[in-house]
Amino acid sequence: MKKILLVLLTMFTLANADEETVRVVYDLTTENVAKFEKNILKGIAISKAHFEGNLQEFESAVIIHGEAFRFFLKDVENSSFNSNTELLEAYPELSKRVAGMADTYEVEFLMCEASMPKYGLKKEDIVDFVKFVPTSTIGIIQKQNEGYAYFPVKY
Repeated sequence: MKKILLVLLTMFTLANADEETVRVVYDLTTENVAKFEKNILKGIAISKAHFEGNLQEFESAVIIHGEAFRFFLKDVENSSFNSNTELLEAYPELSKRVAGMADTYEVEFLMCEASMPKYGLKKEDIVDFVKFVPTSTIGIIQKQNEGYAYFPVKY
């Protein structure tokens, strides 16, 4: 009888834990490579491991705008960001890690379409896993209305 109660309690706990999903939307505008690595590449991985270790799903989205466009280009060397030597040196590894975030960690990357022309960018300049939203504000509002917590990654 005790075993049956223990099994039922465990099943009930697991069933309820699966219903809890933690969601976060990152408002990404930084041009700083170290800050991008810390908050996006490492931060999302650590958060996902933490919440899934506590039997909670973890969903993340990144709204990309401003100077952060530089981390999502197919060809950074032929872009308006090509004068940043730190970026040019780090980009081959960064681009692999960012693609891994989209695949392995199922991060949804959403880019502000409205401000792309300011940086001389077109959709075809952006890596394929990025989706587009009309403006960063609209993307953030939509995600927050879906229950996503807001986390800014600026400067």
